[in-house]
Amino acid sequence: MKKMKKIIALLLALVMMYSLVACGNGKTNSTAGTSTSTETTSAQKPTKDRSGEEISIPENVEKIVVLAPSITETLMDLGCTDKIIGIDTQTKAYGYEGLSKDLPAFDMMAPDTEQLAALKPDVIFISGMTSVGGTDLYGDLKNMGICVISIPSSDSIQGVKDDITFIAACVGKTEEGEQIIANMTEEIDKIAEIGKAITDKKKVYFEIAAAPNAYSFGKNTFLNEMIELVGAENVLADQDGWLSVETESVVSKNPDVILTNVNYIEDSVNEILSRKGWDGVNAILNKQVYYIDNQSSSLPNENIVKALKEIAVAIYPDVYEK
Repeated sequence: MKKMKKIIALLLALVMMYSLVACGNGKTNSTAGTSTSTETTSAQKPTKDRSGEEISIPENVEKIVVLAPSITETLMDLGCTDKIIGIDTQTKAYGYEGLSKDLPAFDMMAPDTEQLAALKPDVIFISGMTSVGGTDLYGDLKNMGICVISIPSSDSIQGVKDDITFIAACVGKTEEGEQIIANMTEEIDKIAEIGKAITDKKKVYFEIAAAPNAYSFGKNTFLNEMIELVGAENVLADQDGWLSVETESVVSKNPDVILTNVNYIEDSVNEILSRKGWDGVNAILNKQVYYIDNQSSSLPNENIVKALKEIAVAIYPDVYEK
């Protein structure tokens, strides 16, 4: 029981960063190695990170430590796989194809700063998770002259795009970043155009942590934006941010469709379908409960497009499967 409580506590902490990053294996569409694009000079590189802190990025970034799976995926898609010399334990658990299995892995919430320093990285990418509690875990490394770049989780699709552009600029891969954004925008716009024409606004509940410690989200989150893009309504859109959910309130809102990306329990869809007291909910009565890929719906980067497509088909199969 203590072990389960610890697991749930960690998952809920991760929710605040990306929604939920549960353990699992995954692959990215990244291409390992270097690219032939024009490298960005130090004069063109950002002087502030995404948290607003001043940074000084070396002219040539050849050794990268990255302590967030979402940033790792973007770096790989930018062609920087061979420059990554250290990762976080969650990235290690995902087992990305093309990423060396021998890379040292660090706890993103309590990294071994001495071991990090020993790697002599040019830059260290971190996320909002590493600043939980308000303590600067990287102060000593900064004092040593190591560039630590913070990228807090964005709460909108545009914010995600801006993060990608920023990361690309940091590592001198502006052209690759522009191409990733262009590909994202093309796919998102296709779905948004269809979504605009939908008048039957189905009510959707999206669960990102299971009962009895249920978690979901309201407005001002990229997942809420994705639900609205496909032409549906989030039943919790009257609330803000990432939410602890009383399951009774979900029942009272009577969603037409229930989505879940929970993958740390066995058969999360069936768990919801058989949940006590939910048998009168439309989504349960009509068996409209679907699993959405955890990784692509949790990590705020270019791969949210995969989750967006799954969400669209799950809610409106007759429209988006054509």
